[in-house]
Amino acid sequence: MDIDGLNWKILRCLQENARLSNAEIGRRVGVSSPAVSERIKKMEDLGVIEGYKAIISPFEVGYQLKAIITLRAFMGKLKPFLDKVKTYDEVVNCYRITGNENIVMEVVLRNQKHLESFIDELIVYGESKTQIVLSQVVKNGSVVKRD
Repeated sequence: MDIDGLNWKILRCLQENARLSNAEIGRRVGVSSPAVSERIKKMEDLGVIEGYKAIISPFEVGYQLKAIITLRAFMGKLKPFLDKVKTYDEVVNCYRITGNENIVMEVVLRNQKHLESFIDELIVYGESKTQIVLSQVVKNGSVVKRD
């Protein structure tokens, strides 16, 4: 899909607050509410907009640690891990990557004991490295048009 300047403005509004009404978005970008609705629907149908969701604070619901864990899978263990990782409640994001490691995961954990038991589950699949997140510098950054 060719995303014109108006669609980029609409996308920027939705990324800032997906709960904005079409009327409010229209006021911000200078078109009618039905025009906004039509453009949003088209972008949804084409997969440009993948969905909407609530963003929950892990710390406010009892998770005291956030960590980045990389995994270098043992020979023959990558495919089983790719199936297993989808079942871990601790995993917020998981990426298959290039380089020495195969996997990078963002995880949330209740405490250090939880981290230890989670790492114990991972060691059957490969060698892991863990970094504890101290703070988040950029949160849910927007996808923007680059010229």
